[in-house]
Amino acid sequence: MRTASIARKTNETEIKVTINLDGTGVHTMATGIGFFDHMLDQLSRHSLIDMEVACKGDLHIDFHHTVEDVGIALGQAVSQALGDKKGIVRYASADLPMDGTLTRAALDVSGRPFLVFRAEFSRDKVGEIDTELFREFFQAFATNAGITLHIENFYSDNNHHLAESMFKAVARALRVAVEIDPRAADRVPSTKGTL
Repeated sequence: MRTASIARKTNETEIKVTINLDGTGVHTMATGIGFFDHMLDQLSRHSLIDMEVACKGDLHIDFHHTVEDVGIALGQAVSQALGDKKGIVRYASADLPMDGTLTRAALDVSGRPFLVFRAEFSRDKVGEIDTELFREFFQAFATNAGITLHIENFYSDNNHHLAESMFKAVARALRVAVEIDPRAADRVPSTKGTL
């Protein structure tokens, strides 16, 4: 089983993340930020990656440390669970429509972290969370998972749907990219022989 658990403690946050890449999308989220938990629910459900995320953060200051550090821990867990990446599909993309919103996520489980983020919110907050923190989450996640991640919103008429479409698109792409390719299950998907 491709599983991992990460415990991370700093002066700002205390986090425990457990994942199973070969799960069914069973999840428990407890970050203290309702909308963020909702987005992490979508990430788990639509990627079919089982996730348990528990974080006690310095929410009395703001939500930045909690959101970024969850991204770090979740990325580390994905990287650890992937191991040598033997047999994975590696590349995937997903276009995700939500009513009047359309967002694409494309990724490469390459071992080379990189984020391209092209999305503009028309409000500073969705629920109680600052919209600028979504980029921070995906930056931390991509860096620590070792993936190249491109997220692009083409248009949106609703900030809630914009945020949710990003998480769902990343989830759908991640679901495909980390699956084992039955035609190449015994080899790393790279001409270099390593990722």
